[in-house]
Amino acid sequence: MRYGIVIPKGDPRTVAGLAREAEDHGWDAVFTWDGIYTDTGFSTEVHDPWVMMTAMAMVTERVRIGAMLTPLSRRRPWKVARETATLDILSGGRLVLPVGLGAVDSFGDVGEVIDRRSRAELLDESLTILDGLWSGEPFTFAGTHYRLGEMTFLPRPVQRPRIPVWVPGKAGSERSMARVARCDGLILEDQSPAVIRGGLAYTGEHRRATTPFDVVAQGTTPGNDPAVAAETIGPLAEAGATWWVESPWEEPNGPDDLRTRIRQGPPTL
Repeated sequence: MRYGIVIPKGDPRTVAGLAREAEDHGWDAVFTWDGIYTDTGFSTEVHDPWVMMTAMAMVTERVRIGAMLTPLSRRRPWKVARETATLDILSGGRLVLPVGLGAVDSFGDVGEVIDRRSRAELLDESLTILDGLWSGEPFTFAGTHYRLGEMTFLPRPVQRPRIPVWVPGKAGSERSMARVARCDGLILEDQSPAVIRGGLAYTGEHRRATTPFDVVAQGTTPGNDPAVAAETIGPLAEAGATWWVESPWEEPNGPDDLRTRIRQGPPTL
């Protein structure tokens, strides 16, 4: 089991400093979040995730970095391909790309596509385009939403055959699980051992790639009570989860609170 932590608040310098502390205290990954705007009844800082991840990459050497998660329907996939390849090179091959439909309240009233089916179509087309452009080979695409004339993107990302892509999956949804099977990690929506075993059985049958596959669980654990943390994570790890992402989305989660949790270190089994 590997352990990451989300840093949901703080300016870029503060977040970069916390990322460095996370590396020093044994965490395996540090994540920011990808939001444009929130309308949730309270104000919160919103910084550009690519700038945040660049700041984190510049002050760390070992931890993986990413954003939980990027709604690809809101971003041009060829721009994401260039951004991610550049960041993977900068970080020495440490980028992971969690993607999904995204929460509509983070889009803002700016004319973004909010229909769930259309966002799913955009996500699937974007994944195909990313694969094609990351390959470094000539690539064309014609879909319902995007059309690309022949183009070749260089340089390629450091990681081969591609930057690992994680995506949420919902048990019982064929389209959702088919998307998981074409990617490199399942972000759990229902965090139970049964769902983990079912997801691994599905990907074992349908996934064609031979690269490593991750199962990503999220939540919070008390840094001062290892036994309680182990009770939370142990059954998930036993069922096949490979990552636990500490996700302090709720207050108190300011920089000082996060620093305290980071210094307590990741959970242990």
